Amino acid sequence: MTATITASMRETALATLDEALDTDPRLAVVLADISADRLRAAAARHPDRVINLGIREQLLVSVAGGLALAGMRPVAHTFASFLVERPFEQVKLDLGHQGAGAVLMSAGASYDMPTAGRTHQSPGDVALLDTLPGWTVHVPGHPAEASELLLGSLPGSDPVYLRLSEASNAEPMPGTGVRRVREGYRGVVLAVGPMLDRTLVATAGLDVTVLYAATVRPFDAHGLRAAVDAAGVADVVLVEPYLVGTSAHLVAEALEAVPHRVRSLGVRRDAEVRVYGSMADHDRAHGLDEATIAGSVAGFLR
Repeated sequence: MTATITASMRETALATLDEALDTDPRLAVVLADISADRLRAAAARHPDRVINLGIREQLLVSVAGGLALAGMRPVAHTFASFLVERPFEQVKLDLGHQGAGAVLMSAGASYDMPTAGRTHQSPGDVALLDTLPGWTVHVPGHPAEASELLLGSLPGSDPVYLRLSEASNAEPMPGTGVRRVREGYRGVVLAVGPMLDRTLVATAGLDVTVLYAATVRPFDAHGLRAAVDAAGVADVVLVEPYLVGTSAHLVAEALEAVPHRVRSLGVRRDAEVRVYGSMADHDRAHGLDEATIAGSVAGFLR
């Protein structure tokens, strides 16, 4: 189930940046054409701090790194495949190796623009950032969460990835860490970001604890362990909106002191989906629709 939201995460986050530019002199926004039209007024007010480089994604990250080293707090923004995958060498060297803290704010998620084809799909973005140390990764499930997490990232100097999607839950869940949404005793299901509403529907008839996380790095191992202890069973289903199994190693580390089982649901690794269709079509192809999640969870716990 995907809710209809008046303003998307992307629109809400850009409006948040527009306002923050007026009050935070450290803030700079670096663009590669994407969303430049939506920040035109902000660029007119702050021409030295809203920088559009054109379609140069490697330069986008390098400039963000330079601004961070100069004491600014840069937010670099474009689609996820062009922000993490295409310029990964710059993310690794100009940000990570240099110790330059920028906020990477993506749009498009795993397959939000299916008619644009594989070039605009990035199910492996969080897994790729997992190869680098020190990143905070936020995966909001609602536009209000996107705004809150963005504002919370601006005062710092650490590297942050904010993953925005067109998919959304009906209601926001403010805060960070693992939250318990439903209590049960036959298993624990952890839903990440926009996976929550469909996971709640899929598990409505099951005696399971449902957890929610919008911040996945650092991983809230303590919150997961506490939920497993309360449920009395260490059978965990992980429902993520990106590459299947991305956080499975962290779930295993969190539960290494107890016998446990983990089932991961997410964007499939075994084959690419080489068709266009809609987001809902891709959800079904990857087993991330309500009916398939329901069958997967029930079958695992059975």
